[in-house]
Amino acid sequence: MFSPVFNENALSMCLSFVAGQWGQCIGEECGSGGVQTRTIWCIHMEGWTTHHSHCQHMDKPESQRQCFKVCDWHQNLFEWEVSDWGSCVFVPFFSNELKLRTAECITAQHGIQRRKVHCVRTSNRTTVTSRICEFFSQKPPVEQACLIPCPQDCVVSDFTSWSGCSKTCGAGLQHRTRHVLATPMYGGANCPNLTETRTCSHPVNCPAGEGEYQYSLKVGAWSECRLPHHKDALLSGRTTVDFSTSSNENNTVTLHTLAVNHHSHHNHHQNHHHHHHAHVHKYPMSWELEVGYQTRHVRCTRSDVFSICSLCTKDNSPLTFQACVMPKDCHTSDWSSWSPCSKTCRSTDLSPGYRLRSRIMTQIPVSGGKRCPVLEEKEACNIIGDLLPNCPRYAWRTTDWGECRILPLLNQQDRRLANISILCGGGIQTRKTYCVQVPDDSAPHHRKEVSRPANARLCDGEEPPLAVQHCSVPCQHHCLLSQWSPWGACLHDNCKEPQGRKGFRQRRREVLWESSSTPGTCPHLTEFIPCEDPACYRWQVQQEGRCIPAEGSCGPGTAVQNVTCVSTKGEDVPNDHCADDPPLSEEACEVACLADCVVGSWSSWSTCSHSCATKTAEGRQSRIRSVLAIPGKGNPGKSCPAAPALEEWRACNDHSCMVFYWEASPWGPCIEDNSLDVNGTDFMNGTSTCAVGVQIRKVSCMKMNAGSVVNKRCSDSSRPDTVQPCLLPCKKDCIVTPFSEWTACPSTCLPGKNVTAATQSRYRTIIQRSANGGQECPDTLYEERECESLRVCPVYRWRTHKWHSCTLVPDSVRRGLSGPAEACGNGLETRGVSCIGENGESANMTECLRWAGPLPPQIRECHVACKDDCTLTAWSKFSECAGCGSSRSHKRSLTGRSKKKEHCLNEKLYPLEETETCPCDEFLSQPYGNWSACILPDPSVPGSLQGWMSHREVKECGQGLRYRAVACINQQGLLVNPTLCTDSGYIVEVCHIPCPLDCKLSDWSAWSACSVSCGSGLKIRSKWLREKAFNGGRPCPKLDLKNQVYEAVPCHRECSQYKWRIEPWSICTINAVNDLPACGEGVQSRKIRSVSGSVEDSLCDQEEMPPRAQVCYLACPNDCVMAPWGPWSNCPLQCDQGTARNRSRHILRLPASDNAACPELVQSEPCVLNSTCFTYEYRVSGWSTCQLSGNAICGQGTRLRLLDCVRSDGKMMEVHKCEKFDLINKSRQSESCAVDCPVSCMLSDWSPWAECSHTCGSQGQSERSRRILQEAHEEGRPCPNQLTQTKPCPIRPCYMWVLSDWSTCTVEGAECGEGFRSRKLSCVVHWGHWHGSPPQPVEEELCGDIQRQNVQQEMEQPCFVPCPGDCHLTEWSTWSSCQLTCLEGRSFETTGRQARSRAVIIQVMENQGSCPHQVFETQPCKGGKCHSYQWRTGGWSNNERAVWCQRSDGVNVTGGCFAQKRPTTLRHCHPPCTKPFSHCTPSGVCGCEKGYTEVMTTHGFLDYCTRTPGVDNNKKADVKTNSGRLKPGPSQAKDLFNEWTLRPVGPDGRVKLWVYAVTAVGFILILFIIALSFLVWYVLYCSPKRFLAVHNFKKQKLHSRSHTFYMRTE
Repeated sequence: MFSPVFNENALSMCLSFVAGQWGQCIGEECGSGGVQTRTIWCIHMEGWTTHHSHCQHMDKPESQRQCFKVCDWHQNLFEWEVSDWGSCVFVPFFSNELKLRTAECITAQHGIQRRKVHCVRTSNRTTVTSRICEFFSQKPPVEQACLIPCPQDCVVSDFTSWSGCSKTCGAGLQHRTRHVLATPMYGGANCPNLTETRTCSHPVNCPAGEGEYQYSLKVGAWSECRLPHHKDALLSGRTTVDFSTSSNENNTVTLHTLAVNHHSHHNHHQNHHHHHHAHVHKYPMSWELEVGYQTRHVRCTRSDVFSICSLCTKDNSPLTFQACVMPKDCHTSDWSSWSPCSKTCRSTDLSPGYRLRSRIMTQIPVSGGKRCPVLEEKEACNIIGDLLPNCPRYAWRTTDWGECRILPLLNQQDRRLANISILCGGGIQTRKTYCVQVPDDSAPHHRKEVSRPANARLCDGEEPPLAVQHCSVPCQHHCLLSQWSPWGACLHDNCKEPQGRKGFRQRRREVLWESSSTPGTCPHLTEFIPCEDPACYRWQVQQEGRCIPAEGSCGPGTAVQNVTCVSTKGEDVPNDHCADDPPLSEEACEVACLADCVVGSWSSWSTCSHSCATKTAEGRQSRIRSVLAIPGKGNPGKSCPAAPALEEWRACNDHSCMVFYWEASPWGPCIEDNSLDVNGTDFMNGTSTCAVGVQIRKVSCMKMNAGSVVNKRCSDSSRPDTVQPCLLPCKKDCIVTPFSEWTACPSTCLPGKNVTAATQSRYRTIIQRSANGGQECPDTLYEERECESLRVCPVYRWRTHKWHSCTLVPDSVRRGLSGPAEACGNGLETRGVSCIGENGESANMTECLRWAGPLPPQIRECHVACKDDCTLTAWSKFSECAGCGSSRSHKRSLTGRSKKKEHCLNEKLYPLEETETCPCDEFLSQPYGNWSACILPDPSVPGSLQGWMSHREVKECGQGLRYRAVACINQQGLLVNPTLCTDSGYIVEVCHIPCPLDCKLSDWSAWSACSVSCGSGLKIRSKWLREKAFNGGRPCPKLDLKNQVYEAVPCHRECSQYKWRIEPWSICTINAVNDLPACGEGVQSRKIRSVSGSVEDSLCDQEEMPPRAQVCYLACPNDCVMAPWGPWSNCPLQCDQGTARNRSRHILRLPASDNAACPELVQSEPCVLNSTCFTYEYRVSGWSTCQLSGNAICGQGTRLRLLDCVRSDGKMMEVHKCEKFDLINKSRQSESCAVDCPVSCMLSDWSPWAECSHTCGSQGQSERSRRILQEAHEEGRPCPNQLTQTKPCPIRPCYMWVLSDWSTCTVEGAECGEGFRSRKLSCVVHWGHWHGSPPQPVEEELCGDIQRQNVQQEMEQPCFVPCPGDCHLTEWSTWSSCQLTCLEGRSFETTGRQARSRAVIIQVMENQGSCPHQVFETQPCKGGKCHSYQWRTGGWSNNERAVWCQRSDGVNVTGGCFAQKRPTTLRHCHPPCTKPFSHCTPSGVCGCEKGYTEVMTTHGFLDYCTRTPGVDNNKKADVKTNSGRLKPGPSQAKDLFNEWTLRPVGPDGRVKLWVYAVTAVGFILILFIIALSFLVWYVLYCSPKRFLAVHNFKKQKLHSRSHTFYMRTE
């Protein structure tokens, strides 16, 4: 075991202290008295923690330290300053060395990049200790991990084809080149040689005497332009030519003069630099150019680099000197101050703003001087923007809704016919939407925010609120009333306080349906008839028992009756309510004795003959009784009454026929009434109101068909109210938005003084109209004013000075280079240019550069005539023009000796006449493009849209204008300004837009007959289609198959219009025999006829015709006399089976004999449906169509249906029959409905015409648009398809500068050497589309200042034309495609690279030593792609194949593919295939050629190849010649086929027998598998046993279910 001490030491070696991050500085006050703490852990190397005592205490870090407590204001004093991340560098690997593991790299390698982090003062950016900034925030990371892509080798293209041989005879060279596609990166392999050279020879030897070498005149580059030295210096010094320049080719002239002159020359340059600095601070007032000279070296070279000038022959030796303009660098002003930041508020997109500063050019660069730097800088600002205020938000606001209008809903036909003043029902109302700036959330929010309107484009992000909504205009009130109830009893006006002896009889009716919720506007519902002796209560008498004789069993007696006091409604009330004395509780009666005559009880009173009493007629009604038994003859009994005593008459409806009722006028307007106080709350619905008033109406008593009478004639208790409280409408002041911001004035100056003054406008919008005496709206809603202090563009012009004399190269230089020579030839002359203001005062040149147009030329070539030069006269004036299309010319002539000189007579060199086309002011107008759409005139005037909504109908048809652009073309066919042809640039033509025609229907037809012959149904009327909608008119409503639209209303046809009138039965007639008493059975009859005597009986229902005769019974004296049968009792309502109904009667006289029995007292019969028992039910008719007020088009309405009572046998009964059985009607007879309004499409106004889409050319179009405010609904007019309109813009010529391609390298005066290539700017005009009209050249002035355009790009660059034998570089290759650095197909960067290169061309092998190095360069590019590289292989041929690398875009390259994965190009067999007719196969074994069969050894190697019998090889095999050859097979597939061990074809070319056997066995096997599958399927699903089992299972399952159901039933 180990000792404990050893264990503790071992444990302590594995433990160590680890400190956490320092916490925040804590202290009572700001400053250096704070304390900072951190947590310390004792951690084992495996990661677990333990107590601190286990770690070495001497190693324990401190857990507390002094710190500086930060205050809030300290944070503004210091901040972290971080630099940009450095480049990504490799990190050490496991061996702690920096090495690049290229062989192991797959995608990328780990790297690290660092940056510098300092804590600085914000005031002066000085660095302080980092601990100060750490108090505020954590130190930003100093390093971060990064990825370095794997090394990328140089990638080059395929070689071009070989060039031609450098010589046409003898030995020469030819070459081919390739170019760089991708440069090496991240340590990749360098680019290979871009050139391959090989020798070539011609069989033709060079002729004798034609040397091996070629001689060429080679010129060097021109030296820098320099000023000639002072004349004294030239005289005291010796001028020599020095050809040593920085390029070893340029020629310079060095003056070996005194030191003083060197000093003078130095001072000149100092002065020049001094002027340069002075220009920066003080802008020049004029520009002067200086003329200098420049020289170059000319030599004769041989193709092997030796120089022998005498062998170069040329007629005119090239110039070695020329005059030049001294270069001037571009000078610029100081930077302007930064513009305000474009981001002035904090928005949600978090994009930074930007600011600009600029400087102007004060000196145009001349003659290759330093080009101008950037004249404008842009930088980001307010990147975070936390301290900025929030950006204003904009939202839509709306005005109040306008009045409800119905007219827009009408179609053309209805508008002509309708009375607009009485229209009601559904309509539409509109409002205006406008954009406002939303106030901050902190601002108080009011119900109606009145904000300043802003441009509607600021609210484009939101959907505007609805501008149209449905509304309703109340219609005249309509009521649907019930029938009048019967007249009531004569009652006091007030039963609680009865007064007098006059009362009223009343009848009522009810409101079934009202068209609106306004109460009290229906016709009167109660009618009165005056009456006398009113009684609110009456005595009701009911007989309770039978008549009890006073003595014996018959004779006089008494019957007890129940007397109660009841109200008119039949309710029991206390007896003291009845004013009259109550009837007796006992009533005298009589029981018939045996011999008495028996008379039946009285029938019910008949209906009254008159409804009321007049002076000439009164109502009467009667009742009858009949004799039931006659008295005995022998026995003294009571005799029967006389015939008149069997009938009683009485007066009825004796009240007057005068009917009275209360009539109420409509309610008057709401007026103030201070007596009412409802505490400012609506007494109806509790909503807040402004004030409460009263409404008054007149109520008068009216006599039917007579007029008003005194109010006493009507019942005062039923008098309607004459006063009711109401809500006074609130006063509404007009609410107007503040004025909008003034529209912007032009920001640029106006050209000229006589320009029309620009105006600016503003507007405001009415949000709420005044009402009910509120403050009126202001008159001014639109204001316009002229823009203040619009500056006119300043006028500056160039002033040109006189041309200086022609300046030649100094004589000293001329003599030094070419010896004594005449001072003549080509030179340059210059002139100064200054800037003049409007008042003729000198101005800075910068003003003219900005305002004065193109800079006049300051330099031109000139010529000082030499003695031998040709002299000519000046050009004459141009001849007169004969008109457009003609030409003019001017002439000159030779003078003096020039007339005799032969070379002067060459008119190609010295033309004596020039001709040009005459200028022409005639132009041709040529219509171009299509006509615009027909544009209607805008009816709105400026500012009208800003006011209250004008409810004008937008005209969509009528007369308008259409436009077509005009191209103005001059005589040369060039496009010119359109104003030269027309004032507007258009052809304008009147056009017509056809108006839409609405769908037209016929008038309503007559109503059809009711759909039922009996009861409630529908009657229909219809309209049919006359004209369909056309050209966007209102569509037709939904039509049926007959192209009709119908309206249905309920109707009712009486089922029994004619009733049978029944007269009383006659006396019972008995045929008496002999003198027997006339008693027993007899016959009685009655008359039956229709109600109306003039109607035929056939019109009454024959089935319901009552019987005309019946058997009657008149009891004999001793018989039992029975009373007539009482009514049958009611069967159950449902006529249940097994139930019965009963009727009963009582005995009026007992029989004489005790043995004689009386007939039955009770009868019963079963209740049989539709025979003795009937059920009743309600039946409703079909719904009518939605019924509106007569003046309404749409809106809320009611649909109705009628109610019928139907007996179970289908017979229609009166409704009260169902009410009698207390049936509940669950079907509504009316319900509200709505007819959708035919809302036409509503559009916004057209927006103003937008600016042209193109500023020039024929493609420009201006557009305006409108949006849909309300989609069409139902039969409303649909929205037009044209929501945008375009019209062409005037066709203005497009002028632009076109930069030509670089010219070929031109060497002046020699075959090779240093030269120049150039490109030219030309001004062209085009039509705005290149394909339709190619650009044509025009004058440069039309495009602008060509000199300023030239300085913006390089127009000339040096080049080199190699001499024969020179080793030189090719021209730059074209830029390769843009390529990104990618990892696994994903981009590693956003900016790609493209490369180009120059290869080395060797013309003579002897010059290899002087060859330059091949070069390549890269540039960043955008829009790059990720490329991958893959090895590609060709087919094998002679055991060889081609292997190349291909890029993913199909380009064959060298480099890019991994060399380790390169496929082999050769294949080898071991041992080698040395047998005759053998070759190496792709599998690496030896095989035989086609036509030969392999014979193998026991070890599996090829022994020899034997000829295959029957195979014709078309050639004889020669063992000697074919031995050892490796003949390639035709293809890899055939080689594989040849290696099969089992060959299907025999040596004779026939298919072997075993192939047929295998085919037969396979076919049999397939048949066996199919049969087996079928058998398995049949056994599983179709066998009889299977079928029976399934059937039994289903049967058993069904039986079990039925058994379960039976158990549940039990």
